[in-house]
Amino acid sequence: MLSARNQVPGQVTAVKLGAVAAEVVISAGGIEIVAAITRASAERMNLAPGDRVTAIIKASDVMIAKD
Repeated sequence: MLSARNQVPGQVTAVKLGAVAAEVVISAGGIEIVAAITRASAERMNLAPGDRVTAIIKASDVMIAKD
């Protein structure tokens, strides 16, 4: 069980491994969520396109800008 309330199920569409970090793209309910995690975590989880995952969003604030 997690205390985070914002849990969004989705499917991995891309994993881009860098030297230290990984960018994980998740398709969830018609939106795209991009997460930056450590490369080591991505490798330990063996993340690959097609994997079913849950994006857990825990933020202290949200900023909005309007043009």
